Amino acid sequence: MLTELTPPFDGTKILQDKKKLLRILKERENEAIKLKIAVLGGSTTSDIIKVLELFLRQRGIVPEFYESEYAQYYNDAVFGNDELSSFKPELIFIHTTVRNIESFPEILENREEANTKLNSEFSRFEHMWTALSDRFGCPIIQNNFELPYYRLMGNREAGCSYGKIDFITRLNCKFYDYSETHKNFYINDINYVSASYGLEKWSQPRYWHLYKYAMNLDAIPDFAFNLSRIICSIMGRNKKLLALDLDNTLWGGVIGDDGQSGIEIGSETSEGQTFSAVQEYLKEHKKLGVLLTVCSKNDRENALLGLNHPDGILKPEDFACIKANWNEKCLNLEETAQELNLLPESIVFVDDNPAEREIVRAQLPEAAVVDFDSPEECIKALDRLGFFEVTTLSKDDAQRNEMYRANAERASLEKKFSNYGEFLKSLEMKAQILDFDEIHIPRITQLTNKSNQFNLTTKRYTQSEMEDCAKDSAYIRLCGRLCDKFGDNGIVSIVIGRKDNEKLHIELWLMSCRVLKRDMELAMLDELVKLAKGQGITEIVGYYYPTKKNSMVKDLYEKFGFDKLSDDNGSTVWRLQTADYEYKNKVISVNEE
Repeated sequence: MLTELTPPFDGTKILQDKKKLLRILKERENEAIKLKIAVLGGSTTSDIIKVLELFLRQRGIVPEFYESEYAQYYNDAVFGNDELSSFKPELIFIHTTVRNIESFPEILENREEANTKLNSEFSRFEHMWTALSDRFGCPIIQNNFELPYYRLMGNREAGCSYGKIDFITRLNCKFYDYSETHKNFYINDINYVSASYGLEKWSQPRYWHLYKYAMNLDAIPDFAFNLSRIICSIMGRNKKLLALDLDNTLWGGVIGDDGQSGIEIGSETSEGQTFSAVQEYLKEHKKLGVLLTVCSKNDRENALLGLNHPDGILKPEDFACIKANWNEKCLNLEETAQELNLLPESIVFVDDNPAEREIVRAQLPEAAVVDFDSPEECIKALDRLGFFEVTTLSKDDAQRNEMYRANAERASLEKKFSNYGEFLKSLEMKAQILDFDEIHIPRITQLTNKSNQFNLTTKRYTQSEMEDCAKDSAYIRLCGRLCDKFGDNGIVSIVIGRKDNEKLHIELWLMSCRVLKRDMELAMLDELVKLAKGQGITEIVGYYYPTKKNSMVKDLYEKFGFDKLSDDNGSTVWRLQTADYEYKNKVISVNEE
Protein backbone atom coordinates (compact mmCIF):
# COMPACT_ATOMS: atom_id res chain seq x y z
CA MET A 1 0.00 0.00 0.00
CA LEU A 2 1.18 3.52 -0.75
CA THR A 3 2.09 5.27 2.50
CA GLU A 4 0.72 8.55 1.10
CA LEU A 5 -2.71 6.92 0.98
CA THR A 6 -2.57 5.54 4.52
CA PRO A 7 -4.04 7.59 7.39
CA PRO A 8 -3.24 10.09 8.78
CA PHE A 9 -3.25 12.01 5.51
CA ASP A 10 -1.36 15.02 4.26
CA GLY A 11 -4.31 16.40 2.31
CA THR A 12 -2.35 19.10 0.51
CA LYS A 13 0.28 16.64 -0.69
CA ILE A 14 -2.28 14.11 -1.93
CA LEU A 15 -4.06 16.79 -3.95
CA GLN A 16 -0.75 17.99 -5.39
CA ASP A 17 0.53 14.50 -6.22
CA LYS A 18 -2.73 12.85 -7.30
CA LYS A 19 -1.61 12.38 -10.94
CA LYS A 20 1.67 10.77 -9.88
CA LEU A 21 -0.10 8.52 -7.37
CA LEU A 22 -2.64 7.48 -9.99
CA ARG A 23 0.15 6.53 -12.39
CA ILE A 24 1.83 4.37 -9.74
CA LEU A 25 -1.43 2.63 -8.90
CA LYS A 26 -2.17 1.90 -12.55
CA GLU A 27 1.25 0.28 -12.90
CA ARG A 28 0.48 -1.98 -9.93
CA GLU A 29 -3.00 -2.86 -11.11
CA ASN A 30 -3.79 -6.55 -11.18
CA GLU A 31 -7.14 -8.28 -11.53
CA ALA A 32 -9.10 -5.29 -10.29
CA ILE A 33 -12.88 -5.08 -10.12
CA LYS A 34 -14.37 -2.50 -12.48
CA LEU A 35 -17.16 -0.36 -11.05
CA LYS A 36 -19.33 2.35 -12.62
CA ILE A 37 -20.09 5.05 -10.04
CA ALA A 38 -22.53 7.93 -10.54
CA VAL A 39 -21.72 10.95 -8.35
CA LEU A 40 -24.67 13.30 -7.88
CA GLY A 41 -23.36 16.41 -6.16
CA GLY A 42 -24.92 19.30 -4.31
CA SER A 43 -21.52 21.01 -4.41
CA THR A 44 -18.31 20.73 -6.43
CA THR A 45 -17.15 17.11 -6.67
CA SER A 46 -14.30 17.03 -9.22
CA ASP A 47 -11.39 16.71 -6.76
CA ILE A 48 -13.39 14.35 -4.57
CA ILE A 49 -13.73 12.00 -7.54
CA LYS A 50 -10.02 12.18 -8.37
CA VAL A 51 -8.95 11.36 -4.81
CA LEU A 52 -11.64 8.71 -4.38
CA GLU A 53 -10.23 6.94 -7.43
CA LEU A 54 -6.83 6.69 -5.73
CA PHE A 55 -8.23 4.99 -2.65
CA LEU A 56 -10.38 2.59 -4.68
CA ARG A 57 -7.55 1.57 -6.99
CA GLN A 58 -5.34 0.91 -3.97
CA ARG A 59 -7.94 -1.64 -2.81
CA GLY A 60 -8.32 -3.29 -6.23
CA ILE A 61 -11.33 -1.40 -7.63
CA VAL A 62 -11.06 0.50 -10.93
CA PRO A 63 -13.85 3.09 -11.03
CA GLU A 64 -15.50 4.81 -13.97
CA PHE A 65 -17.43 7.94 -13.01
CA TYR A 66 -20.50 9.85 -14.10
CA GLU A 67 -20.46 13.32 -12.51
CA SER A 68 -23.60 15.43 -12.37
CA GLU A 69 -23.48 19.10 -13.25
CA TYR A 70 -23.09 21.40 -10.27
CA ALA A 71 -26.13 21.24 -7.93
CA GLN A 72 -28.14 19.13 -10.39
CA TYR A 73 -28.26 16.15 -8.04
CA TYR A 74 -32.02 16.31 -7.50
CA ASN A 75 -32.91 16.67 -11.18
CA ASP A 76 -30.58 13.84 -12.16
CA ALA A 77 -32.01 11.59 -9.46
CA VAL A 78 -35.70 12.28 -9.97
CA PHE A 79 -35.99 13.14 -13.65
CA GLY A 80 -32.87 11.49 -15.03
CA ASN A 81 -31.11 12.24 -18.29
CA ASP A 82 -29.88 10.30 -21.30
CA GLU A 83 -26.23 10.44 -20.25
CA LEU A 84 -26.92 8.98 -16.80
CA SER A 85 -29.23 6.33 -18.24
CA SER A 86 -26.70 5.22 -20.85
CA PHE A 87 -23.96 5.18 -18.19
CA LYS A 88 -25.89 2.46 -16.26
CA PRO A 89 -24.34 3.05 -12.83
CA GLU A 90 -23.52 0.09 -10.62
CA LEU A 91 -23.31 2.34 -7.55
CA ILE A 92 -24.68 5.84 -6.87
CA PHE A 93 -23.20 8.35 -4.44
CA ILE A 94 -25.24 11.43 -3.44
CA HIS A 95 -22.90 14.12 -2.16
CA THR A 96 -25.03 16.57 -0.22
CA THR A 97 -24.07 18.54 2.87
CA VAL A 98 -25.60 20.95 5.35
CA ARG A 99 -25.47 23.59 2.61
CA ASN A 100 -28.07 21.59 0.66
CA ILE A 101 -30.74 21.68 3.35
CA GLU A 102 -33.35 23.91 1.76
CA SER A 103 -35.43 25.03 4.71
CA PHE A 104 -34.57 25.38 8.39
CA PRO A 105 -37.10 26.38 11.08
CA GLU A 106 -37.48 30.11 11.66
CA ILE A 107 -36.79 31.69 15.03
CA LEU A 108 -39.66 31.00 17.50
CA GLU A 109 -41.33 28.38 15.30
CA ASN A 110 -42.81 25.69 17.51
CA ARG A 111 -42.08 21.96 17.38
CA GLU A 112 -45.06 21.20 15.13
CA GLU A 113 -43.95 23.80 12.56
CA ALA A 114 -40.38 22.51 12.74
CA ASN A 115 -41.60 18.95 12.21
CA THR A 116 -43.45 20.00 9.06
CA LYS A 117 -40.21 21.33 7.60
CA LEU A 118 -38.31 18.27 8.83
CA ASN A 119 -40.71 15.88 7.11
CA SER A 120 -40.68 17.96 3.94
CA GLU A 121 -36.88 17.94 3.81
CA PHE A 122 -36.73 14.20 4.41
CA SER A 123 -39.40 13.55 1.77
CA ARG A 124 -37.32 15.39 -0.82
CA PHE A 125 -34.42 13.01 -0.24
CA GLU A 126 -36.63 9.95 0.01
CA HIS A 127 -38.13 10.87 -3.36
CA MET A 128 -34.61 10.82 -4.87
CA TRP A 129 -33.68 7.48 -3.31
CA THR A 130 -36.90 5.82 -4.48
CA ALA A 131 -36.53 7.14 -8.03
CA LEU A 132 -32.91 6.00 -8.29
CA SER A 133 -33.63 2.60 -6.77
CA ASP A 134 -36.55 2.00 -9.14
CA ARG A 135 -34.52 3.06 -12.18
CA PHE A 136 -31.14 1.47 -11.50
CA GLY A 137 -31.55 -1.01 -8.61
CA CYS A 138 -27.96 -0.51 -7.48
CA PRO A 139 -26.44 0.43 -4.09
CA ILE A 140 -26.95 4.05 -3.04
CA ILE A 141 -24.59 5.87 -0.67
CA GLN A 142 -25.92 9.07 0.88
CA ASN A 143 -24.05 11.57 3.07
CA ASN A 144 -25.64 12.46 6.34
CA PHE A 145 -25.21 16.08 7.46
CA GLU A 146 -22.32 17.68 9.28
CA LEU A 147 -23.00 20.36 11.88
CA PRO A 148 -22.67 24.06 10.95
CA TYR A 149 -19.47 25.86 11.93
CA TYR A 150 -21.34 28.41 14.09
CA ARG A 151 -24.09 28.29 16.73
CA LEU A 152 -26.40 31.28 16.53
CA MET A 153 -27.94 30.60 19.93
CA GLY A 154 -24.96 28.81 21.42
CA ASN A 155 -25.88 25.71 23.40
CA ARG A 156 -29.57 26.42 22.90
CA GLU A 157 -29.16 25.23 19.28
CA ALA A 158 -29.51 21.68 20.61
CA GLY A 159 -32.87 20.70 22.09
CA CYS A 160 -34.75 23.73 20.79
CA SER A 161 -37.51 23.40 18.19
CA TYR A 162 -35.98 26.09 15.95
CA GLY A 163 -32.31 25.28 16.58
CA LYS A 164 -30.31 24.26 13.49
CA ILE A 165 -28.33 21.63 15.39
CA ASP A 166 -31.57 20.15 16.70
CA PHE A 167 -33.00 20.08 13.16
CA ILE A 168 -29.87 18.51 11.61
CA THR A 169 -29.65 15.87 14.31
CA ARG A 170 -33.24 14.82 13.86
CA LEU A 171 -32.91 14.80 10.06
CA ASN A 172 -29.85 12.58 10.37
CA CYS A 173 -31.84 10.20 12.57
CA LYS A 174 -34.52 9.93 9.89
CA PHE A 175 -31.80 9.03 7.38
CA TYR A 176 -30.55 6.33 9.77
CA ASP A 177 -34.04 4.87 10.20
CA TYR A 178 -34.41 4.70 6.42
CA SER A 179 -31.03 2.97 6.08
CA GLU A 180 -32.02 0.41 8.70
CA THR A 181 -35.11 -0.64 6.73
CA HIS A 182 -33.89 -0.39 3.13
CA LYS A 183 -31.41 -2.78 1.54
CA ASN A 184 -28.67 -1.42 -0.64
CA PHE A 185 -28.77 1.99 1.06
CA TYR A 186 -25.77 3.20 3.05
CA ILE A 187 -24.88 6.30 5.05
CA ASN A 188 -21.54 8.05 4.54
CA ASP A 189 -21.08 9.50 8.01
CA ILE A 190 -19.57 12.92 7.32
CA ASN A 191 -20.97 14.09 10.64
CA TYR A 192 -18.34 11.89 12.30
CA VAL A 193 -15.59 12.58 9.75
CA SER A 194 -15.98 16.35 10.06
CA ALA A 195 -15.93 16.15 13.86
CA SER A 196 -12.82 13.94 13.77
CA TYR A 197 -11.12 16.30 11.33
CA GLY A 198 -12.12 19.37 13.34
CA LEU A 199 -15.31 21.20 12.48
CA GLU A 200 -13.74 24.65 12.25
CA LYS A 201 -11.02 23.40 9.89
CA TRP A 202 -13.55 21.34 7.90
CA SER A 203 -16.02 24.17 7.30
CA GLN A 204 -13.82 26.84 5.73
CA PRO A 205 -16.40 29.18 4.16
CA ARG A 206 -13.95 30.62 1.63
CA TYR A 207 -13.78 27.29 -0.23
CA TRP A 208 -17.54 27.49 -0.64
CA HIS A 209 -17.57 31.05 -1.80
CA LEU A 210 -14.60 30.61 -4.15
CA TYR A 211 -15.11 27.10 -5.54
CA LYS A 212 -18.45 25.84 -4.19
CA TYR A 213 -16.64 23.13 -2.24
CA ALA A 214 -18.62 22.29 0.91
CA MET A 215 -15.43 21.48 2.84
CA ASN A 216 -11.83 22.51 3.21
CA LEU A 217 -9.89 21.23 0.19
CA ASP A 218 -7.31 19.62 2.48
CA ALA A 219 -10.14 17.61 4.09
CA ILE A 220 -11.03 15.90 0.80
CA PRO A 221 -8.71 12.90 1.35
CA ASP A 222 -10.28 12.17 4.76
CA PHE A 223 -13.73 12.47 3.22
CA ALA A 224 -12.91 10.36 0.14
CA PHE A 225 -11.18 7.69 2.20
CA ASN A 226 -14.22 7.30 4.46
CA LEU A 227 -16.42 6.95 1.38
CA SER A 228 -14.02 4.42 -0.17
CA ARG A 229 -14.33 2.21 2.91
CA ILE A 230 -18.06 1.75 2.26
CA ILE A 231 -17.53 0.99 -1.41
CA CYS A 232 -14.74 -1.51 -0.68
CA SER A 233 -16.96 -3.30 1.84
CA ILE A 234 -19.88 -3.47 -0.60
CA MET A 235 -17.56 -4.90 -3.25
CA GLY A 236 -16.09 -7.54 -0.93
CA ARG A 237 -12.68 -5.90 -0.57
CA ASN A 238 -12.54 -6.06 3.22
CA LYS A 239 -9.73 -7.83 5.01
CA LYS A 240 -10.62 -11.00 6.91
CA LEU A 241 -7.97 -11.66 9.51
CA LEU A 242 -6.04 -9.91 12.27
CA ALA A 243 -2.62 -11.45 12.94
CA LEU A 244 -1.57 -10.25 16.38
CA ASP A 245 1.75 -10.09 18.16
CA LEU A 246 1.64 -10.70 21.93
CA ASP A 247 4.39 -9.04 23.99
CA ASN A 248 3.83 -5.27 24.25
CA THR A 249 0.96 -5.58 21.79
CA LEU A 250 -1.72 -7.49 23.72
CA TRP A 251 -0.08 -6.97 27.10
CA GLY A 252 2.75 -4.94 28.57
CA GLY A 253 6.04 -6.72 29.11
CA VAL A 254 7.60 -9.94 27.85
CA ILE A 255 5.87 -13.10 29.04
CA GLY A 256 9.05 -15.19 28.69
CA ASP A 257 10.97 -12.86 31.02
CA ASP A 258 8.30 -11.45 33.33
CA GLY A 259 6.08 -14.50 33.75
CA GLN A 260 2.29 -14.45 33.91
CA SER A 261 2.19 -12.37 37.09
CA GLY A 262 4.63 -9.80 35.71
CA ILE A 263 2.88 -8.74 32.50
CA GLU A 264 0.69 -5.63 32.43
CA ILE A 265 -3.00 -6.38 31.79
CA GLY A 266 -6.12 -5.55 33.78
CA SER A 267 -7.35 -2.76 36.00
CA GLU A 268 -4.51 -2.57 38.54
CA THR A 269 -2.30 -0.13 36.59
CA SER A 270 -2.88 2.51 33.92
CA GLU A 271 -0.71 0.55 31.48
CA GLY A 272 -2.68 -2.62 32.18
CA GLN A 273 -5.93 -0.75 31.56
CA THR A 274 -4.61 0.44 28.21
CA PHE A 275 -3.81 -3.10 27.06
CA SER A 276 -7.19 -4.26 28.33
CA ALA A 277 -8.81 -1.64 26.10
CA VAL A 278 -6.82 -2.97 23.12
CA GLN A 279 -7.92 -6.54 23.85
CA GLU A 280 -11.54 -5.46 24.26
CA TYR A 281 -11.44 -3.62 20.92
CA LEU A 282 -10.01 -6.70 19.19
CA LYS A 283 -12.56 -9.00 20.85
CA GLU A 284 -15.34 -6.81 19.43
CA HIS A 285 -13.87 -7.47 15.95
CA LYS A 286 -14.28 -11.18 16.56
CA LYS A 287 -18.00 -10.57 17.15
CA LEU A 288 -18.11 -8.94 13.70
CA GLY A 289 -16.66 -12.07 12.10
CA VAL A 290 -13.03 -10.95 11.84
CA LEU A 291 -10.67 -13.88 12.37
CA LEU A 292 -8.18 -13.43 15.20
CA THR A 293 -4.81 -15.21 15.02
CA VAL A 294 -1.52 -15.04 16.91
CA CYS A 295 1.81 -14.39 15.20
CA SER A 296 4.43 -14.15 17.95
CA LYS A 297 8.08 -14.98 18.51
CA ASN A 298 7.56 -16.91 21.71
CA ASP A 299 7.52 -20.37 23.15
CA ARG A 300 4.00 -21.71 22.70
CA GLU A 301 3.69 -22.53 26.40
CA ASN A 302 4.52 -18.95 27.35
CA ALA A 303 2.10 -17.58 24.75
CA LEU A 304 -0.74 -19.68 26.17
CA LEU A 305 0.26 -18.64 29.69
CA GLY A 306 -0.11 -14.98 28.73
CA LEU A 307 -3.43 -15.57 26.98
CA ASN A 308 -4.73 -17.38 30.06
CA HIS A 309 -3.93 -14.46 32.36
CA PRO A 310 -6.93 -14.15 34.73
CA ASP A 311 -7.35 -10.45 33.85
CA GLY A 312 -6.97 -10.98 30.11
CA ILE A 313 -9.96 -10.47 27.81
CA LEU A 314 -8.70 -12.50 24.86
CA LYS A 315 -8.31 -16.22 25.62
CA PRO A 316 -6.76 -19.02 23.52
CA GLU A 317 -10.20 -20.09 22.30
CA ASP A 318 -10.74 -16.66 20.74
CA PHE A 319 -8.09 -17.38 18.12
CA ALA A 320 -8.61 -19.35 14.92
CA CYS A 321 -4.88 -20.08 14.78
CA ILE A 322 -1.95 -19.57 17.19
CA LYS A 323 1.57 -19.34 15.75
CA ALA A 324 3.95 -18.90 18.67
CA ASN A 325 7.45 -20.01 17.73
CA TRP A 326 10.80 -18.56 16.66
CA ASN A 327 10.24 -18.62 12.90
CA GLU A 328 10.20 -15.45 10.81
CA LYS A 329 6.82 -13.83 11.13
CA CYS A 330 6.25 -13.57 7.37
CA LEU A 331 6.58 -17.38 7.20
CA ASN A 332 4.10 -17.80 10.04
CA LEU A 333 1.69 -15.48 8.26
CA GLU A 334 1.97 -17.49 5.06
CA GLU A 335 1.35 -20.73 6.97
CA THR A 336 -1.64 -19.16 8.73
CA ALA A 337 -3.14 -18.17 5.38
CA GLN A 338 -2.58 -21.68 3.99
CA GLU A 339 -4.06 -23.42 7.01
CA LEU A 340 -7.16 -21.23 6.95
CA ASN A 341 -7.47 -21.41 3.14
CA LEU A 342 -7.14 -17.64 2.79
CA LEU A 343 -4.96 -15.43 0.64
CA PRO A 344 -2.18 -13.32 2.25
CA GLU A 345 -4.04 -10.21 1.09
CA SER A 346 -6.72 -11.07 3.67
CA ILE A 347 -4.29 -10.40 6.54
CA VAL A 348 -3.83 -7.32 8.73
CA PHE A 349 -0.62 -7.59 10.78
CA VAL A 350 -0.48 -5.85 14.19
CA ASP A 351 2.90 -5.72 15.97
CA ASP A 352 4.46 -3.10 18.25
CA ASN A 353 7.94 -3.73 16.79
CA PRO A 354 8.71 -1.43 13.82
CA ALA A 355 11.46 -3.76 12.59
CA GLU A 356 9.08 -6.73 12.41
CA ARG A 357 6.54 -4.57 10.62
CA GLU A 358 9.08 -3.55 7.98
CA ILE A 359 10.19 -7.14 7.41
CA VAL A 360 6.59 -8.29 6.88
CA ARG A 361 5.89 -5.28 4.66
CA ALA A 362 8.91 -6.16 2.48
CA GLN A 363 8.54 -9.95 2.45
CA LEU A 364 4.75 -10.20 2.29
CA PRO A 365 3.55 -7.04 0.51
CA GLU A 366 0.04 -8.42 -0.01
CA ALA A 367 -0.64 -8.21 3.74
CA ALA A 368 -1.61 -4.92 5.38
CA VAL A 369 0.60 -3.66 8.21
CA VAL A 370 -0.59 -1.34 10.98
CA ASP A 371 1.84 1.33 12.22
CA PHE A 372 1.53 2.68 15.75
CA ASP A 373 3.87 3.95 18.47
CA SER A 374 1.99 2.98 21.63
CA PRO A 375 -0.92 0.79 22.73
CA GLU A 376 -3.02 3.94 23.05
CA GLU A 377 -2.51 4.58 19.35
CA CYS A 378 -3.08 0.97 18.29
CA ILE A 379 -6.88 1.25 18.40
CA LYS A 380 -6.88 4.58 16.61
CA ALA A 381 -4.51 3.40 13.87
CA LEU A 382 -6.41 0.18 13.23
CA ASP A 383 -9.78 1.90 13.34
CA ARG A 384 -8.82 4.63 10.89
CA LEU A 385 -7.58 2.13 8.32
CA GLY A 386 -11.13 0.83 7.92
CA PHE A 387 -10.20 -2.67 6.76
CA PHE A 388 -13.27 -4.20 8.41
CA GLU A 389 -16.00 -1.70 7.45
CA VAL A 390 -19.42 -3.27 8.06
CA THR A 391 -22.12 -2.89 5.42
CA THR A 392 -23.85 -6.22 6.12
CA LEU A 393 -23.62 -8.52 9.11
CA SER A 394 -25.05 -12.03 9.27
CA LYS A 395 -25.08 -14.80 11.88
CA ASP A 396 -22.53 -16.63 9.75
CA ASP A 397 -20.20 -13.63 10.06
CA ALA A 398 -20.52 -13.54 13.83
CA GLN A 399 -19.72 -17.26 14.06
CA ARG A 400 -16.76 -17.24 11.67
CA ASN A 401 -14.05 -17.70 14.31
CA GLU A 402 -15.85 -20.74 15.70
CA MET A 403 -16.18 -22.13 12.17
CA TYR A 404 -12.45 -21.87 11.59
CA ARG A 405 -11.63 -23.31 14.99
CA ALA A 406 -13.85 -26.27 14.13
CA ASN A 407 -11.87 -26.62 10.91
CA ALA A 408 -8.73 -27.01 12.99
CA GLU A 409 -10.43 -29.84 14.92
CA ARG A 410 -11.35 -31.48 11.61
CA ALA A 411 -7.74 -31.21 10.44
CA SER A 412 -6.59 -32.82 13.69
CA LEU A 413 -9.08 -35.66 13.23
CA GLU A 414 -7.99 -36.18 9.61
CA LYS A 415 -4.47 -37.10 10.76
CA LYS A 416 -5.89 -40.10 12.61
CA PHE A 417 -7.25 -41.67 9.41
CA SER A 418 -5.19 -43.43 6.76
CA ASN A 419 -8.18 -43.49 4.40
CA TYR A 420 -9.47 -40.04 3.42
CA GLY A 421 -12.90 -41.35 2.44
CA GLU A 422 -13.34 -42.85 5.89
CA PHE A 423 -12.35 -39.52 7.40
CA LEU A 424 -15.04 -37.73 5.38
CA LYS A 425 -17.66 -40.25 6.49
CA SER A 426 -16.60 -39.77 10.10
CA LEU A 427 -17.50 -36.07 9.87
CA GLU A 428 -21.21 -37.02 9.57
CA MET A 429 -21.80 -34.20 7.09
CA LYS A 430 -25.26 -32.90 6.26
CA ALA A 431 -26.07 -30.30 3.62
CA GLN A 432 -29.06 -28.17 2.75
CA ILE A 433 -28.92 -27.34 -0.95
CA LEU A 434 -31.90 -25.24 -1.95
CA ASP A 435 -33.03 -22.33 -4.08
CA PHE A 436 -32.29 -18.80 -2.87
CA ASP A 437 -34.62 -17.27 -0.31
CA GLU A 438 -35.05 -13.71 0.88
CA ILE A 439 -33.48 -14.34 4.28
CA HIS A 440 -30.17 -15.54 2.83
CA ILE A 441 -29.81 -13.10 -0.08
CA PRO A 442 -27.44 -10.79 1.87
CA ARG A 443 -25.10 -13.68 2.76
CA ILE A 444 -25.29 -15.07 -0.79
CA THR A 445 -24.36 -11.67 -2.21
CA GLN A 446 -21.58 -11.29 0.33
CA LEU A 447 -20.13 -14.66 -0.65
CA THR A 448 -20.07 -13.76 -4.36
CA ASN A 449 -18.01 -10.68 -3.57
CA LYS A 450 -15.59 -12.36 -1.17
CA SER A 451 -14.80 -15.72 -2.74
CA ASN A 452 -11.79 -15.56 -5.05
CA GLN A 453 -9.98 -18.90 -4.96
CA PHE A 454 -12.96 -21.15 -5.70
CA ASN A 455 -14.81 -18.90 -8.14
CA LEU A 456 -14.82 -20.18 -11.70
CA THR A 457 -16.18 -17.09 -13.46
CA THR A 458 -15.28 -14.39 -10.86
CA LYS A 459 -18.62 -12.72 -11.53
CA ARG A 460 -19.79 -10.25 -8.84
CA TYR A 461 -23.34 -9.31 -7.90
CA THR A 462 -24.90 -6.45 -6.01
CA GLN A 463 -27.71 -7.34 -3.65
CA SER A 464 -30.34 -5.89 -6.01
CA GLU A 465 -28.91 -7.92 -8.90
CA MET A 466 -29.04 -11.04 -6.76
CA GLU A 467 -32.63 -10.26 -5.74
CA ASP A 468 -33.57 -9.89 -9.42
CA CYS A 469 -31.87 -13.19 -10.23
CA ALA A 470 -33.74 -14.90 -7.38
CA LYS A 471 -37.08 -13.87 -8.93
CA ASP A 472 -36.19 -14.76 -12.52
CA SER A 473 -37.52 -18.09 -13.80
CA ALA A 474 -34.82 -18.10 -16.48
CA TYR A 475 -32.30 -19.20 -13.84
CA ILE A 476 -31.61 -22.29 -11.79
CA ARG A 477 -30.10 -21.28 -8.46
CA LEU A 478 -28.59 -23.26 -5.61
CA CYS A 479 -27.12 -22.23 -2.29
CA GLY A 480 -25.53 -24.83 -0.06
CA ARG A 481 -25.12 -24.94 3.72
CA LEU A 482 -22.86 -27.60 5.23
CA CYS A 483 -22.94 -28.93 8.81
CA ASP A 484 -21.04 -31.75 10.49
CA LYS A 485 -20.43 -33.08 13.97
CA PHE A 486 -18.07 -30.18 14.73
CA GLY A 487 -20.54 -27.43 13.84
CA ASP A 488 -22.31 -25.41 11.18
CA ASN A 489 -20.16 -23.97 8.37
CA GLY A 490 -22.99 -21.72 7.19
CA ILE A 491 -23.73 -21.04 3.53
CA VAL A 492 -20.62 -22.10 1.68
CA SER A 493 -21.49 -22.61 -1.99
CA ILE A 494 -23.47 -20.81 -4.70
CA VAL A 495 -24.39 -21.94 -8.21
CA ILE A 496 -26.32 -19.88 -10.77
CA GLY A 497 -27.22 -21.27 -14.19
CA ARG A 498 -29.07 -19.50 -17.01
CA LYS A 499 -31.49 -21.61 -19.05
CA ASP A 500 -31.31 -21.47 -22.85
CA ASN A 501 -33.82 -23.92 -24.28
CA GLU A 502 -32.33 -27.34 -23.40
CA LYS A 503 -28.98 -25.90 -22.28
CA LEU A 504 -27.96 -24.50 -18.90
CA HIS A 505 -25.07 -22.00 -18.87
CA ILE A 506 -23.24 -21.80 -15.54
CA GLU A 507 -22.79 -18.06 -14.86
CA LEU A 508 -21.54 -18.48 -11.30
CA TRP A 509 -20.01 -21.35 -9.38
CA LEU A 510 -18.19 -20.59 -6.16
CA MET A 511 -17.47 -22.11 -2.80
CA SER A 512 -15.94 -20.93 0.45
CA CYS A 513 -12.42 -22.26 0.79
CA ARG A 514 -13.01 -23.30 4.38
CA VAL A 515 -14.89 -26.41 3.14
CA LEU A 516 -12.47 -27.47 0.42
CA LYS A 517 -11.89 -31.19 -0.07
CA ARG A 518 -15.11 -32.18 1.70
CA ASP A 519 -16.96 -33.20 -1.52
CA MET A 520 -19.43 -30.32 -1.16
CA GLU A 521 -18.82 -29.47 -4.81
CA LEU A 522 -19.97 -32.99 -5.75
CA ALA A 523 -23.14 -32.60 -3.70
CA MET A 524 -23.83 -29.27 -5.41
CA LEU A 525 -23.27 -30.82 -8.86
CA ASP A 526 -25.59 -33.73 -8.10
CA GLU A 527 -28.38 -31.36 -7.05
CA LEU A 528 -27.78 -29.13 -10.07
CA VAL A 529 -28.05 -32.03 -12.50
CA LYS A 530 -31.15 -33.33 -10.72
CA LEU A 531 -32.86 -29.94 -11.02
CA ALA A 532 -31.71 -29.43 -14.60
CA LYS A 533 -33.03 -32.81 -15.75
CA GLY A 534 -36.34 -32.09 -14.04
CA GLN A 535 -36.67 -28.93 -16.15
CA GLY A 536 -35.80 -30.60 -19.44
CA ILE A 537 -32.13 -29.56 -19.57
CA THR A 538 -30.03 -32.01 -21.57
CA GLU A 539 -26.72 -30.12 -21.57
CA ILE A 540 -24.88 -28.08 -18.92
CA VAL A 541 -22.22 -25.65 -20.14
CA GLY A 542 -19.52 -24.54 -17.70
CA TYR A 543 -17.04 -21.68 -17.99
CA TYR A 544 -13.70 -21.08 -16.34
CA TYR A 545 -12.00 -17.66 -16.57
CA PRO A 546 -8.47 -17.73 -15.13
CA THR A 547 -7.23 -15.20 -12.62
CA LYS A 548 -4.17 -15.06 -10.39
CA LYS A 549 -6.28 -16.35 -7.52
CA ASN A 550 -8.51 -19.11 -8.91
CA SER A 551 -6.01 -21.47 -10.55
CA MET A 552 -6.92 -24.12 -7.98
CA VAL A 553 -10.23 -24.76 -9.81
CA LYS A 554 -9.00 -24.64 -13.42
CA ASP A 555 -9.49 -28.43 -13.74
CA LEU A 556 -12.72 -28.66 -11.76
CA TYR A 557 -15.00 -29.33 -14.73
CA GLU A 558 -12.64 -32.01 -16.00
CA LYS A 559 -12.79 -33.73 -12.60
CA PHE A 560 -16.58 -33.47 -12.78
CA GLY A 561 -16.55 -35.40 -16.07
CA PHE A 562 -17.30 -32.47 -18.39
CA ASP A 563 -15.90 -32.47 -21.94
CA LYS A 564 -13.75 -29.50 -22.94
CA LEU A 565 -15.22 -27.54 -25.86
CA SER A 566 -12.67 -24.75 -26.19
CA ASP A 567 -9.57 -23.19 -24.66
CA ASP A 568 -8.70 -19.54 -25.33
CA ASN A 569 -5.49 -18.70 -23.46
CA GLY A 570 -6.68 -20.55 -20.40
CA SER A 571 -10.33 -19.47 -20.56
CA THR A 572 -12.13 -22.74 -21.06
CA VAL A 573 -15.64 -23.91 -21.95
CA TRP A 574 -16.95 -27.31 -20.87
CA ARG A 575 -20.03 -29.46 -21.55
CA LEU A 576 -21.85 -32.15 -19.60
CA GLN A 577 -24.66 -34.31 -21.04
CA THR A 578 -27.17 -34.85 -18.25
CA ALA A 579 -28.76 -38.05 -19.58
CA ASP A 580 -25.96 -40.40 -18.58
CA TYR A 581 -24.82 -38.54 -15.46
CA GLU A 582 -23.87 -40.72 -12.50
CA TYR A 583 -24.32 -39.12 -9.09
CA LYS A 584 -21.00 -38.55 -7.36
CA ASN A 585 -21.59 -37.53 -3.73
CA LYS A 586 -21.10 -40.47 -1.39
CA VAL A 587 -20.42 -38.86 1.99
CA ILE A 588 -22.85 -35.94 2.50
CA SER A 589 -26.52 -36.36 3.41
CA VAL A 590 -28.45 -33.76 1.42
CA ASN A 591 -31.74 -32.08 2.36
CA GLU A 592 -32.62 -34.49 5.14
CA GLU A 593 -34.52 -33.21 8.14
